[in-house]
Order: sequence, then structure tokens, then C-alpha cells
Amino acid sequence: MTNPQDASPTPEQIRRWRRYLAEERHEADTYRALARTRDGEEREILNRLVEAEGRHEAYWLNLLGEHALPAPKVPWRSRLLSAFALTFGSIFVLAMMQRTEQRSAYDIDQDVPAQMAADEHVHGEVVRALAAKGRSQLSGMFRAGVFGINDGLVSNLALILGIAAAGAAQNMVILAGVSGLLAGALSMAAGEYISVKSQRELLEASAPDPAASTHLPELDVDANELALIFRARGIPEQEAQAKADALLASFESAQLEPVPHEVSPDFEEVGSARTAAMTSFVFFALGALLPLLPFLFGLTGLTGVVVALTVVGMALLFTGGVVGILSGQPPFWRGIRQLLIGFGAAGATYALGWLFGTSGI
Repeated sequence: MTNPQDASPTPEQIRRWRRYLAEERHEADTYRALARTRDGEEREILNRLVEAEGRHEAYWLNLLGEHALPAPKVPWRSRLLSAFALTFGSIFVLAMMQRTEQRSAYDIDQDVPAQMAADEHVHGEVVRALAAKGRSQLSGMFRAGVFGINDGLVSNLALILGIAAAGAAQNMVILAGVSGLLAGALSMAAGEYISVKSQRELLEASAPDPAASTHLPELDVDANELALIFRARGIPEQEAQAKADALLASFESAQLEPVPHEVSPDFEEVGSARTAAMTSFVFFALGALLPLLPFLFGLTGLTGVVVALTVVGMALLFTGGVVGILSGQPPFWRGIRQLLIGFGAAGATYALGWLFGTSGI
């Protein structure tokens, strides 16, 4: 790799290096702010990331020399995402930083040392690990919320457009929209409650019985079935027997331990059935209300349809962007995907309504 310090930098290099410098400073400031909200091990990890970003900043300052002034501004896209993330909580900040650290520009830029590019990938994995717990705690409610609001947006938009395209009067459009909102929200809530409750019950049935360990001291050391527990969990026979022997041996020194288990039910990820049901109801109702609003405010016909499409389109872009940020993916393209899928379903229903309305069915 050519040493970028061997010759005077080109205008394009200066522009690129100044952008890198601004981004490194922005990342350090974000980690520093996040560290102030943490304590213990997480704060230490975040402060170490601040130090690493400081080393990267020093590298670009050294390359730029006098070209580092005036201080470069953070790109507007990064500022917008940071403001959004800081508004909605630390899990959004960590998810955004995971995406930022995994930038591809350092991998293909010959002015970037291989060590610095490797640092960014390591930082991405560190942030991914920090965000994992928050994602796990959020996953149950988040899944219900995303499904709820998107189902509400798409299904009620499709219903309203289909009724409006068939030439129905405004009061009939509103009646259909309100009916779709209530029926869909109740159905979503009931479905989520049953789904999550059933999943928790299945996990509970697979969890080892804690009371079983209290009977271990009474087992016959020479002939017992403790090893069968481990074999039933997929452990090879010899290893299972060794585990059983070691566990029984611990009782000789009165060190009673519960029966170990390799797989435990993850109730955090499943979430509460009641919370999932409430989240689905509220978010479905909110999503279903948006395409109905133009008609509630007196708009009719094509005007109402266009306004409803605009409102729902913005909501789909927003929810898709939120999913993108939380999953560490580009929010813009996730929003576009959400928009195309939603409008595709609604467009098909509108076409059917128009067809039935013009054919007199």
C-alpha cells in the first residue's frame, strides 16, 4: 500500500479524509455520551471504544495537517440518524453504531491502514454484543408492535381503498374503516396472546424440573439413571456417564448442585402474552387509524385516497427505517421495502374494488 504521506494529498483525498475525521469524532462523542448512562463493565467497554476512536482521529489529523482546519462537519445523514437514535433510546444508538462501525469504505480505501479497518470490524462486534441484551428484551414487544402497526396500515388501507374505489359513499367508507380497525385490533390481540402463551407453555414443558436435584443424594452410586438425563439431551454416552459420576461425587463433600441443563427457556425473548396482546391491539389500531383520518376529516373520492396513500406511505417508510436501524441494516432501503410491500397489497385491493365498482357487481 502506498504511504499517503509520501506525496501532497489531492483535493479528493482531503475531502475524504476530512469526512473520516468528522465521523471518527462523531463516533467518539456518541460512545462518550452513551458511557455516561452506563456503569460497571459496560461503561469501561464504551470508554475503551472512545480511546480507540481517538487513535483513529489522531491518524487523520496527522495526514491532513493544516487541511484539518476548519473542523469538518459531520455528514447530515449521520447527524439525522444520531438525533433519531438518541431520541428513542440507547438500543437505537447501539444499533446505529453497529451499522456505522461496519462501514465498507475503510476496507476498500488504500489510504486506510489494515489495522484501522480491522478495528472497525472488531468495534462492530463489540457493539453488537452490547446491543444483544437490549434486542433480546425488546424482541417480544417489538415484534408485536411492528406486526401490529404494519398490519393495521396495510389491511385497513386496502379495505378503505377497495370500498372507496367501488364508489361507496363517505359514510360507508368510514363505517368500513372503523369496523376494520376494531375487528383487526381485537383479532391481532387475541392471536398474539394465544401465540405467546402457547410458546411459553411449550418452553416451560421443556425446562428441567428444579425439584429433581433434591433427590440426587438418594441415588444408588453404582446403578443409577442420572446419565440417561444427559444422554436424552444429546450428549454421547461416555461423556454423559462422566458428567453423572462427577455430579454424584460432589455430594460426598456436601456440594449439592442442581441438575445442569444445556437448553433453558428464554422467556425474555418470548415476552409476556398480556404485553404482546396489548401491544398488538394498540399498534394495530394506530396503524389502522391513519388511512381512515382523511375521510374522518371530510375528504372524499380521489382526494381522500391520495391523502390516505401519502399518510400511510410516510408511516411505512418510518416503520421500515426503525426496523432497519434496530437490525443494524440501512434504514432507507428497509423503509423502501416496507413501502413497496404495503402499497403492493393495497394496490391489488384497490384494483379489485375499482373492477367491481365499474362492473356493477
